[in-house]
Amino acid sequence: MPEPYRTFVAEVANGTDDGPPDAGGLLALGENPQGWTEWEAECWMSPHPFDATAARQFEDPFPLQEEWQWEYEYYDHSLHSPLLHQTYTHGSVLLGSDRPGEYWTLVVTGAQRGQVWWLRDGCATPYAATPSEHSGGFLRWVRDWHTRQGWWKTD
Repeated sequence: MPEPYRTFVAEVANGTDDGPPDAGGLLALGENPQGWTEWEAECWMSPHPFDATAARQFEDPFPLQEEWQWEYEYYDHSLHSPLLHQTYTHGSVLLGSDRPGEYWTLVVTGAQRGQVWWLRDGCATPYAATPSEHSGGFLRWVRDWHTRQGWWKTD
């Protein structure tokens, strides 16, 4: 596990019951969010259904390097379906969920190791607290998440 997530889980908490993801807080390591096996993606374009019961592939690299909006581009099933499935199952641990179909994940294997990504219907994007940031790691994400700053800012 990348630092500082490893230290957080070992010394602070392996999951929490509170926090902005409305579906129940920060997940314990290896836990799936409530609704993970039940969500129905509006923009899940693969002809093969999402298998949320399949084991996550932590050792396989997370496949993306930059934001991907598959709902806005020509979707070639033979090319994009494997990538879509890998984005949801390879090289990351689930951190939490804002609502069914929207998941926060920490990349643990591959070029984006240590970065937090937001997976939602039709899009996968790295977390950035401000528009000028390119991406953010776990420490920045969890601070923003806990204080409802960044994407959760409520003025």
